[in-house]
Amino acid sequence: MKKLLNALALMLAIITALTGCGGKLRYPSYYTLNLPAAPDLPAPEGVRTSIAVREFQSPGYLRQGPIVYRTTPEEVGFYEYHRWAADPRALVTGAVIDHLRAGGQFSMVSMYDGRPNNDYVFSGKLEKLEEVDYESGVKVEVAISAQITRVATGATVWSNAVSETRPVSQRNVRGVVSEMNRTVDLAINKLLSTVPAPLASER
Repeated sequence: MKKLLNALALMLAIITALTGCGGKLRYPSYYTLNLPAAPDLPAPEGVRTSIAVREFQSPGYLRQGPIVYRTTPEEVGFYEYHRWAADPRALVTGAVIDHLRAGGQFSMVSMYDGRPNNDYVFSGKLEKLEEVDYESGVKVEVAISAQITRVATGATVWSNAVSETRPVSQRNVRGVVSEMNRTVDLAINKLLSTVPAPLASER
């Protein structure tokens, strides 16, 4: 009888421990950039210039999924349970295509497919998209660079790089992502503000 009671007590302890572990399970939260659509400005009459946009590049650590933070300039950390629902590179690429289509500099804007059937190719890099937790409070930092190359000659006809840092007022991950959203939109607008209009067509 005593052995039976001991066995029941052991089983109860195991069940309690397993139940406790189950109650502590955490599931990731997923976030995305919700960038506003660019105002639509039709290309001026006579513009017949086409451009293709390559998918943006980025450092490897921005492609792993978790949202990135830095506690020092040298240390990169990752939120284990806060992740991007979609690759930020794809979201930035789509926003740049949207802005170029709406900007009026080009009659046709498309995603780059490797074929040389456009006048120009736009190549960009998302250099930074991270929370910064040092030097006076929580901030977000976004850095983007890009260039436009003439397909016929391979010459670079435009390049620009921007970096934006903004404070986070709501100090949680949701607040960080909201500020990242605003900062990415600001950076894209500043990046593209110097694209010459219109560039000449070679067709």
